[in-house]
Amino acid sequence: MDRYGSFAELACHEVEGRDFRVRVRAGRSDFALVAPHGGRIERGTSSIADAIAGVEHTFYAFEGLRPQGNARLHVTSDRFDEPRALAAVTRVRSVISVHGARGDEPIVYAGGLDLELRAQLLDALRRAGFAAAPDPSPTRQGRGRSNICNRGRSGRGVQFELPVGLRRRLFDRVGAGRRWQPNSAFTDLVAVLRTALADGAR
Repeated sequence: MDRYGSFAELACHEVEGRDFRVRVRAGRSDFALVAPHGGRIERGTSSIADAIAGVEHTFYAFEGLRPQGNARLHVTSDRFDEPRALAAVTRVRSVISVHGARGDEPIVYAGGLDLELRAQLLDALRRAGFAAAPDPSPTRQGRGRSNICNRGRSGRGVQFELPVGLRRRLFDRVGAGRRWQPNSAFTDLVAVLRTALADGAR
């Protein structure tokens, strides 16, 4: 159960710049890559969304900065209403959100209301050798109209859920602080999704 039911409630108790930060970069395409639980909330998701977005697509991340206890900053996607996020996604046609999930399986799961785009992205991943499938979890379908992935102009988007097992394959943990550093598998996954979007996935 989330501690906060909205961003406004979270902002009454948490301090921007100390407990969390927001990053936004506008792109010129019809896609936005969003990491609503980035930074230390669901590790690695900000980096993945940022790299897929590049300079072409809009990028947004809400990132936990606390030394510990960042799970308290998690606002579920159906209630994620941070104003800069809403402003960013309403400028684009389709939103792809990137989340971290529990589990050791090295697979990309996908939900969301844009079934066609979801199928195309999953197919691109599978053809490149990644395990990828529609999300089997009944609580991660991403089908709520208020879900951040469905708040682009089309009203339909894609929600990626990346289990811990996959994210550990995409990053090497290096240095005294065990910093997550993207590796070649990260580069390959990002390249597949960037190519699929550039090829006009609709």
